[in-house]
Amino acid sequence: MAKAKRRYVCQACGSEATRWQGQCADCGEWNSLVEEAGATVFEMKHHLRSGGRDVVLSGLNSDIKLPERASTGIAEFDRALGGGLVPGSATLLGGDPGIGKSTLLLQTAANLARRGLSVAYISGEEAVDQVRLRARRLGLGDAPVQLAAATSVRDILTTLGQGEPPALLIIDSIQTMHSDLIEGAPGTVSQVRASSQELIRFAKDRGSALMLVGHVTKDGSIAGPRVLEHMVDTVLAFEGERSHQYRILRANKNRFGGTDEIGVFAMAEEGLTEVGNPSALFLTDRAEQVTGATVFPALEGTRPVLIEIQALTVRLSSGATPRRAVVGWDSGRLAMILAVLESRCGLSFSTAEVYLNIAGGYKISDPAADLAVAAALVSALAEKPLPSDSVLLGEVALSGEIRPVAHGNLRLKEAAKLGFTSAYVPPSVKGNKDISVREFRTLANLVDHMLARG
Repeated sequence: MAKAKRRYVCQACGSEATRWQGQCADCGEWNSLVEEAGATVFEMKHHLRSGGRDVVLSGLNSDIKLPERASTGIAEFDRALGGGLVPGSATLLGGDPGIGKSTLLLQTAANLARRGLSVAYISGEEAVDQVRLRARRLGLGDAPVQLAAATSVRDILTTLGQGEPPALLIIDSIQTMHSDLIEGAPGTVSQVRASSQELIRFAKDRGSALMLVGHVTKDGSIAGPRVLEHMVDTVLAFEGERSHQYRILRANKNRFGGTDEIGVFAMAEEGLTEVGNPSALFLTDRAEQVTGATVFPALEGTRPVLIEIQALTVRLSSGATPRRAVVGWDSGRLAMILAVLESRCGLSFSTAEVYLNIAGGYKISDPAADLAVAAALVSALAEKPLPSDSVLLGEVALSGEIRPVAHGNLRLKEAAKLGFTSAYVPPSVKGNKDISVREFRTLANLVDHMLARG
């Protein structure tokens, strides 16, 4: 019998090595290489250019019918999915422990089952009674969802193949599944890849919508090999802190829709509830003017969300190195804004500690928030508040110029709906009858206006 070639696979990134080593050469993780069985010398010498069946090739201009979607009964979930579940699709849902992944999927399963669709919920982490008790706490105990506690992919597919395939198949979680065709413990790269491949093949062949729950690592990325994210059609990530009430469902990949839409939920006693107006979650009571607080109209897909940016500066008298702490924003971009304020606007933050926070635990990556962050820093340093009915948006260049942003009119329209009457914007953004704008070409002009400098 031919001897199998030994190989070592990194459990973090999936790269292979011919010998064991303490650190992965590709991703830099320590003690992540695990030995797995490789191909034999006989297998490597033979090619795959014959012995198969013909594959039907079609033209790019062939007519195709758009996939029919099944609504989950949760509008925010449908928004993140791109309109609903697609039969035969595979979706990977990741998030921190306890953030609400199983709760959301159980609510979705109950909604579909109550509409007469067959739903199978396979739990590899909890017993059937535990899932049933959670359903009763959420008021879903009467939903005809088929439950099972299993970890063997062979047992699951054998059971599901005996009758009509379910319209929705939920696997909670993929890291607990194992295939007897592959050596290794559940959760390893080979097991996760093989188990996912068999489940996805079943979903594609039988037309079932597959939902896989994935664990996450310490840095928040989905655990296991990145090849798992390439195998599925949609990758959804739950964001938010368990200490906060809200949850954000974001699509990082979607073959059947866009990746710029989000779903916003709030955790309540009856489970995850939809939030129709997300801005109400991220805005505090603004009856009184507070220094270091500004409002920025962010844009998530087609949905504007108004969030509050909070800044605090503390003067140091001891000459110690000042601290820069950021929550919800890029620390490198904060350093850039501070450098522009010092170099172009004549403000000094070298002897002050700077703390920046995005209210509600929201995370921003939009460069249009530069102007709101800069204004919050100036307001905190000078202890001069901005008007509570104003919003700010604009990208700050290294030259101090305030650059235009995308969809400025849409952002201002949402701000006007929530009672804001003025906006600080770059020259390209125009106001409307409900909100007036004050244009600034450079950041120095804004600083002069805030500090009432000639």
